[in-house]
Amino acid sequence: MKAKLLTLLLLTVCSGLLAQTKKSNFSWENLPQIAKPVFKRDTLSIEKQGAKGDGIFLNTEVINNTISRCSRSGGGTVLVPEGIWLTGPIHLKSNVELHLVRGATLMFSKNKSLYRLVEGDYEGKPAARNESPINGKNLVNIAITGNGVIDANGDAWRAVGQSQLTVSQWNEKVASGGVLSDDKRNWYPSQQFKDAQKEGKSMLLESTKPLKTFEGMKDFLRPNLLVLKNCKKVLLSGITFQNSPAWCVHPLLCEDLTVSAVTIKNPHYAQNGDGIDIESCTRFIVENSILDVGDDAICIKSGKDEEGRKRGVPSAEGIINGNLVYSGHGGVVIGSEMSGGAKDIFIQNCTFMGTDKGLRFKSTRGRGGVVERIYARNIRMKDIQQEAIFFDMFYYVKFATDGKRDTSPQVNEGTPVFRNMVFDNITCHGAKIGMFIRGLSEMHVQDITVRNSTLVTDRGIELTDASKIRLENVRLETRNQSPLVSVTGGREIQLNDLEFNAGLPVFLSVNGDNNESISISNTDLKGALKNIELKNGASETAIKLTK
Repeated sequence: MKAKLLTLLLLTVCSGLLAQTKKSNFSWENLPQIAKPVFKRDTLSIEKQGAKGDGIFLNTEVINNTISRCSRSGGGTVLVPEGIWLTGPIHLKSNVELHLVRGATLMFSKNKSLYRLVEGDYEGKPAARNESPINGKNLVNIAITGNGVIDANGDAWRAVGQSQLTVSQWNEKVASGGVLSDDKRNWYPSQQFKDAQKEGKSMLLESTKPLKTFEGMKDFLRPNLLVLKNCKKVLLSGITFQNSPAWCVHPLLCEDLTVSAVTIKNPHYAQNGDGIDIESCTRFIVENSILDVGDDAICIKSGKDEEGRKRGVPSAEGIINGNLVYSGHGGVVIGSEMSGGAKDIFIQNCTFMGTDKGLRFKSTRGRGGVVERIYARNIRMKDIQQEAIFFDMFYYVKFATDGKRDTSPQVNEGTPVFRNMVFDNITCHGAKIGMFIRGLSEMHVQDITVRNSTLVTDRGIELTDASKIRLENVRLETRNQSPLVSVTGGREIQLNDLEFNAGLPVFLSVNGDNNESISISNTDLKGALKNIELKNGASETAIKLTK
């Protein structure tokens, strides 16, 4: 009886996965089309409505009244002239373009009492948050444009460790106020923040914890700079978004999103200092932008665990083109909150300089979600701190007990899937590992192709629980004495037309007795001191060598 139930469960899960694998009409020749907003020519200047750009006068009421007036009259442009415009939270409205000229700075107040406690989102879950400096919900036809700066004064909200700052920066931070941790190694904005952090208080909303119960930890509930939820036809162009308390730009459940030629900056030490987190959005483009942040740079999400699966809205039909990423935990990242899935995303002509990882895919048991049909080409990387191409299904496994997430090694609705991806013309000069894949024993990372690429790294390719992995016309230059390619629990691994530096100790290392169909073709192995290394019961029959 148990066996029948298990079989039924597996068939149900597999049927659900197959249902999500509809053939896509998109390709490099037929990219998704994103609709842009259009506005009336009418313009209202906040200065003419009584705002003052002296950095002292609080302009919150004037700015919001001007936006509302513009929207009520059919829309148009709200103009922010040169100056430093101190303000509290700004609420966008439909059919309004907020335009900051060069020399204009919207500077958000450090006075936290101006930011209401609201029902927001955190990693795909309902959470108590302070109101975002700029926010909008259920809007149509909106934009933030120009060459100005939006600064959220995030240092007033964030904790920071002494080791993350220089001596002078740390002394300045301590002198600014706030409180120190008991060991004097961390700075907190307030005692309330310190207590909430020390006690591990949750910001997640529950039926037994209404919003008002969070007042005692309000200072701990850092807002994202810009949050747009359930909006359609959104344009962000030319603006510099910087110094956010948490994530910088967070579009959630939006359609037809264009992010073009923006600059997104957060200090390298900024906790949760993501650049842009696109969550459960349909039809989007991020292009020609510069990101230098403290966490993931361009990140694709779709909700976390059961809540994300119930929402069931993938991030889909996206283009990421022509962007430059400096500091960041990943250049382009999918996950780890990807429980609603991600599909049909095209990444091209991007440069990553000094990021922790390059192309980064992360999840863990209990997340669920299918990530598929991801394509990347013409990606340039330099001085990557860790892996150039990275897949990990064990992200934050040490925190695997959070929530009610099932962490057992079985295929069910919480099993994440990464599959069907092609990476072409990837160039990396400097990384610890060229390509790292770690799937699950019950669900391999599968159908990944890397071709026409050059990776100059310390170590080459490391594959664990991976199937249908293809390397075609790849040059691997490694700097240490480990095997060029290491495989554990691999099936249908194709190594075709590989080049590598001479003097390599081992070309291929195969570990364990659960490997199948590993093929090496069109590859001159003379440069390796040893072609194949078998470890822990690995069999020669699993490997096929052809010229």
